[in-house]
Amino acid sequence: MLMGAIDTTIVLLALPTINQALHTNLVLSVWIILAYLLVIAVATTQFGRIGDIYGRGRIFNLGFAVFTIGSFLCGLAPGIIFLILFRIIQGTGGAMLQANSGAIIADTFEPHQRGRAFGYTSVGWSFGAMLGILLGGVLTTFAGWQYIFYINVPIGIVATYYGIRYIKDNQRIKAQIDWPGMVTLTSSLLLIAYGAIDIAGQGATPLNIGLMAAGVVVLGLFFIVEIRSKSPLMNLGIFKGNRVLTYSILATFFMSLGYLGVVFIIIMYLQGVRGLNPLDASLLLTPGYIITAIVGPKMGRLSDTHGARIIATVGLILMMATVAIYLTLTATSSLYIILVASFISGIGVSMFFPANMSAIMANAQREHYGSISGLSRLMQNIGTLASYVIILTVASLAVSRPIAFSIFLGTSKLIGGVSTAFITGIDAALVLSIIVLFIAAVLSYARGKENRAAIKGNEEGRERWQKK
Repeated sequence: MLMGAIDTTIVLLALPTINQALHTNLVLSVWIILAYLLVIAVATTQFGRIGDIYGRGRIFNLGFAVFTIGSFLCGLAPGIIFLILFRIIQGTGGAMLQANSGAIIADTFEPHQRGRAFGYTSVGWSFGAMLGILLGGVLTTFAGWQYIFYINVPIGIVATYYGIRYIKDNQRIKAQIDWPGMVTLTSSLLLIAYGAIDIAGQGATPLNIGLMAAGVVVLGLFFIVEIRSKSPLMNLGIFKGNRVLTYSILATFFMSLGYLGVVFIIIMYLQGVRGLNPLDASLLLTPGYIITAIVGPKMGRLSDTHGARIIATVGLILMMATVAIYLTLTATSSLYIILVASFISGIGVSMFFPANMSAIMANAQREHYGSISGLSRLMQNIGTLASYVIILTVASLAVSRPIAFSIFLGTSKLIGGVSTAFITGIDAALVLSIIVLFIAAVLSYARGKENRAAIKGNEEGRERWQKK
């Protein structure tokens, strides 16, 4: 979790330097981030399923090895195209890790202990995001952009060794890989994501609109394939009668869609309107990461005894309050507002993530842990990817796309009337964020009440609990 978070935030701060060093254009540079996110979004469900069949520990450890090799290749990249291709390799390893990490925790801990366990993984994510911000600025400034990737190599080697030594495989299930399901789902997500990103970068054209429409059609074909498959990639039957699982996964998607892009909106505001450099802009958001690292395990422990419904829902309400505070920002607002909002955000995130993830895994059947963990990550990553697209699209409604992209990369800032227009675009995106978060909160509360302590890993008790 720590490594994945570092690699998300560390690249963002290095984009301006990479853009200049590799002599590329701004739209192409953004694909350094988007290619990584797209691969993870496409591959998580597949690798979760493969983990169920061939062993979650084996796929997880292989993922760390692939992630490490991809990181080393990224540092060696001689040009932007090679860097994007190597980021795809790195993202493939990241997908193996993400898809199976939640399932491995579910294999290791009983349902009434998982909230605490997921709380500790949120510590890894929070510290990783904070370290990525700091290391991105320091390494890019004093060592060169290549070292933001090289830093993963020694850590990855050590982690792969300990993973092979300590992380064991689950009891594997006898099933076949759903190749038709994999092909149709992958094709659908690629078409939709590429079309949407092209709209953000180039504007609406018959080609990118057609690509998105084709992706929707292929997605419908995917569900038809899954219904007829004897060993489906996404077993829709596991959601039948399981309200907590269904609503928890939907809440994950809408939270990611509505909130994970907010931090980038605020960074764009701090750089483009207030004129801060990327490092200083990101440091204003670090209190939230620190609070999440401190409070996350405590909130996860509470969800073990009280269930996820209230804790996760209150967390979403606090996220909505954070976005509402950001809505008050003007071109001359005190930067202390950012610190206060970041503090509230940290509490909200620390309440939602551990509680919601533990609710998902506690309500999944053991033989489907990998698939459900991968599906949860899939929904989160699709939401995150869509957040990028929405941000760039909404921002470009107020100012031109080249300016919006340059602000996003930290290579330009706005002044005068253009600055005011850009704030208007930011406000529109924030209002949309609040609406989406409200949907997530409704789903979170509607999931129903849990009594996780009554299960204690007993399958018969699990069935009674799920029926109840």
